[in-house]
Amino acid sequence: MRFRTTPARLASAVTAVLAVTALGAGTLATAPAAFAAPVRAAAGTDALPVFPTGAQVLATGPSGFLTHDRFVSGAGAPALLWTPYDGGAPTPVAVPDGGGWASAGGDVLVLGDAPSARDMRTVTLRHMADPAAPGVTIDLSSLNASYVTVLGPTSVLAQVQKGDGEAELLVVTRNGAALDTEPVTGLPAHAQHFWSDAPIVNGQVVVGHMASKSDPTAGGRSVIDIASGTVLLTYRADEGGIDFSRLLFSESYVGWYERAGTAITLTTVSRGQDPTRTTKTLSAAETDLIALAGDWLVLGNPTAGVRAYSLSSGDSRPVTDAAGTTGLAAAGDGTSVVSGERPDGTRGLFRLGNAENGDLAVTKIADMELGTPLAVVASHVPATVDLDRSGGKVALGWTLSRPDATVDVTLTHLATGRAFRQHLGPVTDGTSRFSLDWAGEVFGPDTPRTDDAPNGAYTVAMEATQVDAIGETVRDTRRMELSRTFNPHDYTNDGSTDLLARDAAGVLWRDDLRDRPVNGQVKAAQRSRIGSGWNTYKQIEAVGNIGGTAHGDLVGLDGSGVLWSYAGKGDGTFATRTRVGGGWGVYDKITGGGDLNGDGRSDLIATDTAGVLWLYKGTGTWSAPYASRVRIGTGWGIYNHLTATGNIAGASAGDLVARDKDGVLWLYLGKGDGTFATRTRIGGGWNAFSQLVGAGDLDNDGRPDLVAYGAAGTYVYRSTGSWRSVFTRQTTSLYAGEGTKFTGVA
Repeated sequence: MRFRTTPARLASAVTAVLAVTALGAGTLATAPAAFAAPVRAAAGTDALPVFPTGAQVLATGPSGFLTHDRFVSGAGAPALLWTPYDGGAPTPVAVPDGGGWASAGGDVLVLGDAPSARDMRTVTLRHMADPAAPGVTIDLSSLNASYVTVLGPTSVLAQVQKGDGEAELLVVTRNGAALDTEPVTGLPAHAQHFWSDAPIVNGQVVVGHMASKSDPTAGGRSVIDIASGTVLLTYRADEGGIDFSRLLFSESYVGWYERAGTAITLTTVSRGQDPTRTTKTLSAAETDLIALAGDWLVLGNPTAGVRAYSLSSGDSRPVTDAAGTTGLAAAGDGTSVVSGERPDGTRGLFRLGNAENGDLAVTKIADMELGTPLAVVASHVPATVDLDRSGGKVALGWTLSRPDATVDVTLTHLATGRAFRQHLGPVTDGTSRFSLDWAGEVFGPDTPRTDDAPNGAYTVAMEATQVDAIGETVRDTRRMELSRTFNPHDYTNDGSTDLLARDAAGVLWRDDLRDRPVNGQVKAAQRSRIGSGWNTYKQIEAVGNIGGTAHGDLVGLDGSGVLWSYAGKGDGTFATRTRVGGGWGVYDKITGGGDLNGDGRSDLIATDTAGVLWLYKGTGTWSAPYASRVRIGTGWGIYNHLTATGNIAGASAGDLVARDKDGVLWLYLGKGDGTFATRTRIGGGWNAFSQLVGAGDLDNDGRPDLVAYGAAGTYVYRSTGSWRSVFTRQTTSLYAGEGTKFTGVA
């Protein structure tokens, strides 16, 4: 490879390049001449070229424009398409795998070996005015250089990083098999990290750079005359901007972004005899799309639309509507092009620039293709879902007639009005199926948190709108029934365990746990006050469904020996109490919630002061929830705590754990007939806890678990399903720091 630096030959070569490509040739045309006769699709016709609906304009040159179809997917990169203004066939542009593209407001596209232009080392230049012509490849790595911007069909601007930390800016031109290089002169001392994303105007290019090795935050913006390779003028900037800023360049103005703390500012400098520098603070909605169009600054974003601001008078004009904007690109002739919908409803590609009277001139230069009308092809919403069988998620989806749409999904619980909402963007996987996995959650009533969704009927409503706002919104509404495995400790009908705790003042509180612990940690989602006066009872006990409703119930034993039942309403509260019966004062311990005889109903166990164990079989009838007692054992006076746990050890029915006065916990496996097998020792040290609660299935593994509460802390004991090693202990934030606050937990 030969490297030559012949200034005279380089200047003539670059001049020829500019003349051929019109990248910098001529001056900015003044309206109405620039806009009165937009380019037609073919000589002698009034047809305009077609702009693909759903696409965004990325770049433009004298001969055509580049678009990106965000909704085309295949083996290669997303589809780029160059559409000529003269009616010729559009040309697909393939970006190398792992690579990217760049432009400088002309007909030459750069295809490089890195996604970011500043990281490109090998580039291929394609002159899209003649798309059949072979591309020109320049290997900058042979010069230890990286790409900055394109200058013409055979030339680029490149940076060489030297070993001493200094940098050099070169014009590199492919000349047959050789590369001609010419250094750019007149740059500030120690300038480095060069970059540019602005169009070439009148044979000039603007580059951004850091200004100094010793002060890397300082920066500059330099205007370079390409033919001579010399800097004409450098503007001071507060930062280099290589990872953040944008460059604006026209015959009349130069501009760039800067940051001041969290604020984003735009600096523009007029290029006349008496330069004027202005600064504009930008909102977040004004930083996505930005370009110069004559004396107008055009900025905005696809969701808010774009607006033009006169840099001479300060006037502003709407350019496109919010929903219809897809892209904005600057041209080398000082104009810019925008794709989308105008405020008057017209859609297409529009050229923006100066009108003869100084106003903003807007001319349509391409029609927007309407394409297939948006419609629902198929709905993929199940009629019924058991959340415990589906792994806690519900797959929802809709197949639409086209992928370039946005979808808003709302699930509403019919009984309570609680809802879940999610927005889905366009799909880019080559299908038109819009999908989400709903995790069985709804938004909290007063906060942005999510709660477990209640069981029951839901409406699943979908609204879809085409991204370019063409056509009407399409809708699909289905009904879905959500259920879970019954949890005897669920008072809110959301499948999760709810623990009840009574404080010393007699106030009863409910802690609603999550149906599926986040990151495996059992903790409360929220705490709610149920009511006061519960110190009437010497014991309260969660007993499961004893009255035939779909929710867990509660019993309380008062000081007079009367047992009362409270029917769960499914909303976290309870119905007015019902008297079960008197004479229960003979019992010093009661526990319930487990099915001990395999009939599918919740039973109750009680021990009297003589140590006799009694079984009260559940009837399923609210007026008389328990059958007459049956004596099932003696000698139970050695225990100071009993807890019905449900089937925790793999036997045929609900089990029981009992703690003796020495703090040893014993397991009694249910035999399925209301009696128990010989006890098995679980372990010692359980007298550290004041309450042991059979809390239902806390972790959705299909087995009920235990919560141990006391002054030394609260722990979750997850059942293993094996009687040989019944529990594994897990820490929890439940009742943290409240080990002595509550006189009863159920």
